[in-house]
Amino acid sequence: MTPILPFPSPRRAGRPTLRWLAALTFATACGGDDGSASGDATGGSEETTAASGGSGTQGTGSTGAASESGGGQDTSGATSGSAVDTSGTDTGGPSGLACIADQYVGGIGLGADYSGFEVPIGSHCDGTNQQDITDIERIVFIGDSVTVGTPPTTAPDFYRSILANALATAFELDPPELQWSQVNILDGTASVQESGAFASCAVWGARNDDLAGQLEDCFATEDYPMRTLVVFTMGGNDGAAIAKDYLDGLPLAEVFAQVEGMIDQHEQAVQWLVSDPKKFPNGVFVVNANVYEFTDGTFDFLSCPAAGLAGFNSDAKMPEILLSSLRLINEEYMRIAQENGTDVVFMSEGFCGHGFRAGDPDTECYRGPDNETWFDLSCIHPTPAGHEALAAMFLNVISE
Repeated sequence: MTPILPFPSPRRAGRPTLRWLAALTFATACGGDDGSASGDATGGSEETTAASGGSGTQGTGSTGAASESGGGQDTSGATSGSAVDTSGTDTGGPSGLACIADQYVGGIGLGADYSGFEVPIGSHCDGTNQQDITDIERIVFIGDSVTVGTPPTTAPDFYRSILANALATAFELDPPELQWSQVNILDGTASVQESGAFASCAVWGARNDDLAGQLEDCFATEDYPMRTLVVFTMGGNDGAAIAKDYLDGLPLAEVFAQVEGMIDQHEQAVQWLVSDPKKFPNGVFVVNANVYEFTDGTFDFLSCPAAGLAGFNSDAKMPEILLSSLRLINEEYMRIAQENGTDVVFMSEGFCGHGFRAGDPDTECYRGPDNETWFDLSCIHPTPAGHEALAAMFLNVISE
C-alpha cells in the first residue's frame, strides 16, 4: 500500500503557516526588519531561495486526489500503469518522511515539513506519486534556466535533453532533434521550440509570473486533444529577487507579500492546466520540481567563489528569515500538488548536501565525506552531474 501522510494540509489559500508567522515574530523580537546588516552570510540565488507555491482548489482535470491504494492514480479515463509498492517509505524526521531525513548524517536537511499533507510518496523518495502517467502523446517543458540549460554544461548533458530522450523511449514518441536540446544564447530559449513530440518554452531568468505566457506560447488549439505531460522547474528567480530585496532592507511585511504573490502565480499556472477537464479532454499530467539553493541550508552565499558575480556580496542580519521562506516555498509546492493532484520532484532535498558547503559536517545537509558539488561556477546552475541527477529524479517520479 502506498503510504499516505496522515494529517490535513496545514495551510489553505491566503492563510500563512505557523512557521511563517513564527519567522515574522522572531524577526520583530530580534529588533526589526532590516535584512542588510551584518551576520551570518545569507541571500538568494537566481535559481534558489525564498519563495514559491500557491493557493488553490482541487483540480478536476486529468489528475486527482491522493489515494490510499498502491501507486498513483489517474482520473483522466486511461488505464492505470503498473503500481510500485512504496510501503517501505514511512514518516518521520523534520520533513515527515524518514526516507528524506535518512539521507543526511544529522537526519535534518532543510527541514520543510511535509507531515501535514495527504500525498503518496514514491518508493524512490525523489518526489510524490499521485499520477499514473501513461500513454503520453506530447511532452512540454516550461520554466527557467535550469530547464533550458546553461553553459558551460553542453546541450546533451542538460536534464531536459536527458529526460526527453528517456521519455521518448518510454512512451514510444518521436525524439527531439539535437537542435531542440541546444540553447539560443541571445534570448535564453531552446534553439527550436518544437521537435518530435516535444516542446520547450522555458526561458532564462523566468519567474512564476512568466508561467502563464509560457503556457500560452506552448499550446495551440490543435495541441489540446493530445494526452500531455508538462514538466518544469520554476521559482528560483523569484526567490533571488526576494532575497536581494530583503538584503537591501525591504520591510518584512513587503518581503512576505512578495512571497505570497509568487505562490499565487505558481498555483494559477497549475490550475490553468488541470482545473478544466474540457481543456485537455484526453488528459494532462504535471510534474514540477520544488526550489533548491546552493549553500546546503547555511545561506553562506560567499561559499561560492563567484557569489559576487551572481549578485550576492553581503550578509543578512537573520538568515532564519530566508530559510523559513524556502521551507514555506517547498511546503506550498507540496500543498499545491495535493490539492490539484499533480506531482512534485524533491529537487531541494536532493541537492541539499551537494552545494558549496557539501564537505562541512556542521551543516544540516551534510551527507558524509566526499560528496560532489552539483552546482557550477555560476553558483546557481547544475553541473553535468547535477543535471544527470535531476533528470533521474524526474524520470523516477514520472515512471512510477
